[in-house]
Amino acid sequence: MANELTWQSATNNLWAMREEIWQAFLDTLIMVGISTVVSVVFGTLLGVALFMTSKNQLAENKLFYSILGNVTNLMRAFPFVILMIVIIPATRLLAGTTIGPVAASVALSLAGLFYFARLVEQNLRDVPRGIIEAGQSMGASNWTIISKILLVESRASLILSITTLTISLLSYSAAAGMIGGGGLGDLAIRYGYNRYQNDVMIFMVVLLVLIVIIIQGIGNFLAEKLDKR
Repeated sequence: MANELTWQSATNNLWAMREEIWQAFLDTLIMVGISTVVSVVFGTLLGVALFMTSKNQLAENKLFYSILGNVTNLMRAFPFVILMIVIIPATRLLAGTTIGPVAASVALSLAGLFYFARLVEQNLRDVPRGIIEAGQSMGASNWTIISKILLVESRASLILSITTLTISLLSYSAAAGMIGGGGLGDLAIRYGYNRYQNDVMIFMVVLLVLIVIIIQGIGNFLAEKLDKR
């Protein structure tokens, strides 16, 4: 019974690991923060391009849409763990290293970018066609329609999509520990799984669940505030 897990022993063990847990938390914030920003910026550009060049849209181009669509589908279908390994040379070139949260954010950003692009495309498709046609009838340019109509009208949906993206990247960050990315998921695997420390595993799971709840709550709040309906 000496090794039986008790509340006191779990608390003492977690307190002794407080610095390592804090560092893992910071690593997770860095990975998810960088990859979310990159994915949102470039994913929005790609999503807008997909929407604008699709059938019956303002810049319809079947060939361009087909190429972009197929590349996006390919990258979305690519297993994340394999993607991390495949782009190691690019990661070393961009981040100067292949380990650490910044290096891991390269793979996370690439995976998130194409995932978010499809969400953006779908959000823009939900904008009523009549609003776009009204903009056209007033002589608005494509750029004006994109920036003043499409992105504004879909802002509540885009916030929810960013929320979904962030939570997905948080889950991906656990796998990023396999290439030395660190983070809460990596700590849970190294201690909770490999060393059979159930207290660490449970604490990491609870912490990650709380982070997801907070992210979703913030996303829902902002989307509700921005929803004009």
